[in-house]
Amino acid sequence: MTTRTLGLDFGTTNSVAAVASGGEAALVSLDAPEGTEAVFRSALCFWEDERGRGGVLSEAGPWAIREYLDFPQGSRFIQSFKSVAANASFDTAPVFERRMRFEDLGQLFVAKMAARAKGAMTRADRVVVGRPVTFAGAKPDEALAKARYDAVFAQLGAEVHYVYEPMGAAFSYAERLSEPATILVADFGGGTSDFSVVRIAAPGAGRRCEPLGHAGVGIAGDRFDRRIVEHLVMPMLGKGGTYRSFDKVLEIPGGYFADFADWSRLALMRNRKTLAELEKLRRNATDPEAIGRMIAVIEEEEGYRLYDAVGRLKRALSAAEVAEFRFEGAGLNIAAEVRRADFESWIAPDVARIDAAVDQALAAAGVAAEAIDRVFLTGGTSLTPRIRRLFAERFGEARLATGGELTSIAHGLALIGQQEDVGVWAV
Repeated sequence: MTTRTLGLDFGTTNSVAAVASGGEAALVSLDAPEGTEAVFRSALCFWEDERGRGGVLSEAGPWAIREYLDFPQGSRFIQSFKSVAANASFDTAPVFERRMRFEDLGQLFVAKMAARAKGAMTRADRVVVGRPVTFAGAKPDEALAKARYDAVFAQLGAEVHYVYEPMGAAFSYAERLSEPATILVADFGGGTSDFSVVRIAAPGAGRRCEPLGHAGVGIAGDRFDRRIVEHLVMPMLGKGGTYRSFDKVLEIPGGYFADFADWSRLALMRNRKTLAELEKLRRNATDPEAIGRMIAVIEEEEGYRLYDAVGRLKRALSAAEVAEFRFEGAGLNIAAEVRRADFESWIAPDVARIDAAVDQALAAAGVAAEAIDRVFLTGGTSLTPRIRRLFAERFGEARLATGGELTSIAHGLALIGQQEDVGVWAV
């Protein structure tokens, strides 16, 4: 048994670390502006300062958010960048005069997170990092994502293993069980929804958790955010509008709107080439003010505030049938009443694909739905009522289990690191 292991849930929205020794795991407390927290926002903020290397300073997690809120227009705020890990078309992100690769962003983020852990993340003999079953993106490149992850996590100075994120949650949930069970773990993050069917043996068994089958889909909380932006914000920014090109009237290309609605790409639109293209489009648009508002949101770094407004709406709709969406900034002033039923209709195509991925996991495991004893729902998006209802309809409310939505994966990954042969679960 390894003396000390680190489990790291590097998430699209949040990241969490846990350490284990002697078969017991505990979450790592990370310094935050208001005290200590176990959950560290997966975000970076850069700003120009002559004291920094290359004249730029940076922060990560809640510290990045604080810096951004203090001086948004002078910042470069990047979030959800895990979403581009398997994207071969992503080359670099523009940060002032620098071009930063995924590896650069990831290494910086992990280093900043480790610094806030006061050494707890850098004293491990073995590191177990979670990874999605299916990476986000239209055509995810698994080999590329693996190479990028290797470059990011090598700095932790220990042997690194990768394990499917829902397997980490399964190990954590197994600690609650006193009887054998076949479970379905449904992990809903920001970028992906991942599913593992796992057979859990009775306590004391040599191998407590046996993976039977997995499936995943690159759809989760960020996609639900995108639906809100598409319906409530995009009409104010020119989506569906037209522009003049010589003697023709053409529809504005959808690519700009797709990038704007994707948190991992919105911040990257603040570069000279994209802004020049949008300015040219604005001059020729039939509604130039709408394109002007899009440019203003990008130039004035309003991305995080928009993200925050969307998140507040989702949380409100998880508790009430009707909630108000409010956003004001960069020439936009939106106040709209949204019914939960409307939101659920917007995300219906995404829920259907999630439902299909559940079928794929069961088929891969060779297990019928009736044979599932428990369904463990984890990840922040599992709190969405439509997601819970999907599983209640399929498996019955009595079989659903929750808890540790943001922390169960890291906790379980640290426990996996304590196993004698991590290779059984590594991928």
